[in-house]
Amino acid sequence: MTRTQGTGRRAAAALVATVALAAMASAPGALAAPASKPSARPEAFVYVANLRSDTVSVIGLRTDAVVDSVRVGDGPDSVAVTPDGSHVYVTNSAADTVSVIEARTRTVVDTIAVGEEPSRVTISPDGRRAYVANVRSDDVSVISTRTREVTHTVKVGDSPLGLAVLPDGSRLYVANAASNDVSVVRTDTNTVVGTVPVGNGPTALALTPNGRQLYVSDLTSDDLSVIETLGSTVTARIPVGVQPAGIGASPDGCHVYVANIGSNSVSVISTRTHGVTDTIEVGAGPNGLAVSPDGSHVYVSEFDADRVSVIDTAAAWVTGTVPVGEGPTGVAVTPRKPGPGSTGCPC
Repeated sequence: MTRTQGTGRRAAAALVATVALAAMASAPGALAAPASKPSARPEAFVYVANLRSDTVSVIGLRTDAVVDSVRVGDGPDSVAVTPDGSHVYVTNSAADTVSVIEARTRTVVDTIAVGEEPSRVTISPDGRRAYVANVRSDDVSVISTRTREVTHTVKVGDSPLGLAVLPDGSRLYVANAASNDVSVVRTDTNTVVGTVPVGNGPTALALTPNGRQLYVSDLTSDDLSVIETLGSTVTARIPVGVQPAGIGASPDGCHVYVANIGSNSVSVISTRTHGVTDTIEVGAGPNGLAVSPDGSHVYVSEFDADRVSVIDTAAAWVTGTVPVGEGPTGVAVTPRKPGPGSTGCPC
């Protein structure tokens, strides 16, 4: 199979040169032999979208080893797990579709047509909706997870990428890479109610667990914008590494982690001081990032190394690497069981 479209995170050079995300072509990669399909899911998992091999790697959290590989559509770029851990949504950027994987059997149970070049996906906190950012059609597809159909299409800014939903589900935030702003969408009416200018080339978003602060990775200005969600105003700009992309917040709300594609590093930011407290060296082309449910580890996809680095957050050090498919991009972790959320950083 030959791709006719690409995606925003295929390589650092392409990201910088084409913040508007022009198409690229690549040859398909080989599919690793999958393990036998399990009948139950006894542990949490890390899911990794491998853009060049059209697969999703499944990594066991207890063993930090690949336990399965699921073939999906053409050019998978992003993954998101439903709050109950039962299903995984995957954007197929070169096929204009979303694959739905049943986590228990690790099989694709549905394929949903969306907008042009779907790049990012996120799930609402109540698990009822999946939101998909479509780069080329400048909109967001709203999918009912019950019917697995697109119920609404919301026009946003130019080249939408990053997505984040408030803990109460009332607002969706969309990072628009080519218009250098963040759209604020009211989810009950599926309408844009505000636009917040940020840095250059915003590509990914992370909310603190209490939903009060939104961190935006600005790819081409090498910094993070911090938005206070109550007033939708930028309150800080934080210099980080070169070409910051994938981003995630710790469950206690004390830290934000961002993968820097151009400097092969992960920056650790204090949410209290808005300063960088650590810089962790990783492999080539880090772009996707996810934090484990207990905050003890960060998983970083390395596009040019075809692997995932595992960071011990207490030691601020890479403790291992996991080979995955070709061109790994988006990363997601099985959410922790529902319970009281963090009200702010205790540190």
